[in-house]
Amino acid sequence: MTPIEAKQFLADNKVKYVLAQFVDIHGSAKTKSVPVSHFEEIITNGAGFAGFAVWGLGIEPNGPDFMAVGDLDTLSLVPWQPGYARIACDGHVKREPWPLDTRVVLKEQIKRLDARGWTFFTGLEPEFSLLKKDGAGNIIPTDPTDTLPKPCYDYKGLSRNREFLERLVESLRQVDVDVYQIDHEDANGQFEINYTYADCLTSADHYLLFKMAASEIANDLGMICSFMPKPFANRPGNGMHIHMSIGDSQGNTNLFADKTDRHGLGLSKLAYQFLAGILAHAPALAAICAPTVNSYKRLVVGRSLTGATWAPAYISYGDNNRSSMVRVPGGRLELRLPDGACNPYLATAAVIAAGLDGIERNLDPGDPHNQNLYRMSPEALKEAGIGILPQNLHEALVALEQDTVLCKALGPVADEFLRLKHMEWVEYMRHVSDWEVKNYLEFF
Repeated sequence: MTPIEAKQFLADNKVKYVLAQFVDIHGSAKTKSVPVSHFEEIITNGAGFAGFAVWGLGIEPNGPDFMAVGDLDTLSLVPWQPGYARIACDGHVKREPWPLDTRVVLKEQIKRLDARGWTFFTGLEPEFSLLKKDGAGNIIPTDPTDTLPKPCYDYKGLSRNREFLERLVESLRQVDVDVYQIDHEDANGQFEINYTYADCLTSADHYLLFKMAASEIANDLGMICSFMPKPFANRPGNGMHIHMSIGDSQGNTNLFADKTDRHGLGLSKLAYQFLAGILAHAPALAAICAPTVNSYKRLVVGRSLTGATWAPAYISYGDNNRSSMVRVPGGRLELRLPDGACNPYLATAAVIAAGLDGIERNLDPGDPHNQNLYRMSPEALKEAGIGILPQNLHEALVALEQDTVLCKALGPVADEFLRLKHMEWVEYMRHVSDWEVKNYLEFF
């Protein structure tokens, strides 16, 4: 879209304000509302922000302004907010792309693929919980009848939340996010919406728009739409699986697909190398793809009330194996590690860096594991050479610190991420929980 076409688009749709939108290091949307008469400033100089006021930009109070410069290819309406449009922005400081802006970080990794004539395609599968608070302040599913012990794909649960789901889907489809199916997931109050894959930058932009829509439409209906990884201890958590493949520069050929694959998974040598890189860097990837204390309540070695956590605990891959960290649905990879708390730009950048390392070093992921890993004993897993993912945020952060490949690829944002997340871990460890009071107050 050209600037002239953009201005005509805004006029045709009676847009009054444009949201100049970027994300902080956590992947949360940040915006300024700009009157449409000043739209041109967003795409030339950018909308100005005090960088110190935003998590993870690495700018001190006495530092320069953070300028969010709009990407014209992302300009769209905000259907749930009439009279508004949104444009995704890249962070600039002193007229240069800012290396602690995670959209900029992803674009740097995309350049590495461009140099090889490749396009990285991703399809994201966001899971979320529709919740409310009861009189005592406890979170519960919005639908009081959503109580089945095994609620996955339940018609009643889907139907009784249709007002929210229909408004969300219709809003997304109006801005060319091609939603093709919706379902009730395996936790009470949990849902998933699937939309068509795209190049990885577009996918990440769409994910942010999706979260913006979901949170505001839910709020309008008196709900909380939560992407918290594990809102209920005994139920499956909210993942954000990433389906991935590499195509040629025209996007006409899937370079991950090969029908002659000896394992029968339909993968090419390139795909196996990329996969091997992901497995090799899995502990460090966990820090970025599962970035909160709560994330590791999801990545547990064990089971949930419904019979399975549906989340990976083991560093492995397999043919359509949902107990593995990487599932192979045929001709592509599905990384099941990320959760709803991850920054999609940073997570995708880290995955590309890990996969390219596997390609550059010609790594081999070994044979697939197609058994139910949840049922294997620790001894059997060890004998099979299957490692366990970090079981808390601190373990994952240490793994990331020691992963020179990922830290170098991500640049200074890795240091800032580690600094903030270590602070989060310390705060968590110093917090006195209700469990501790209940168990220890009069025990000794």
